[in-house]
Amino acid sequence: MQEVYERVFVADATSCLAGSNEVAVVHACKIPCHQRAVGYTRNLPNSHPNYLVLERGSDLYMNIIDPPVPLFMPALFSKFLEFSKKHWDNGKKLVIHCNQGESRAPSLALLFLARALTVIDDSSYSSARGEFQKLYPRYQPGEGIHTYFTQNWAKLGQDF
Repeated sequence: MQEVYERVFVADATSCLAGSNEVAVVHACKIPCHQRAVGYTRNLPNSHPNYLVLERGSDLYMNIIDPPVPLFMPALFSKFLEFSKKHWDNGKKLVIHCNQGESRAPSLALLFLARALTVIDDSSYSSARGEFQKLYPRYQPGEGIHTYFTQNWAKLGQDF
């Protein structure tokens, strides 16, 4: 687990923990976190109320994978920003984890620092990525999330 900014941490699955009064946790992995929290084993119908996310107290479970072709829905990122900002504003630490701590979790942390906290340049994904990689050198976005952020950067977080 690495602190990338005051009270904002990026981690892999080994740092998966439950949220508490002091810590809010974003579980940015479909398998196993979202599946366990929502209670399914294969695929969840996209009509399910918790298809994209399940917010339970200080935990946000995200149905997010990082395939080579981006399949992301904008509402996923808006919900992430809303949850994260609310808990960060309440003085909590924010732990964002995915399976390996290289693509999804750091991409979300980058988005949070650029759009919610405005502590890194948000004029373009490329610029934000450059600044973020100084904070988190392990950042290796997958092809899908890189493509999605590059193509949709101007729109990400607009309805936040």
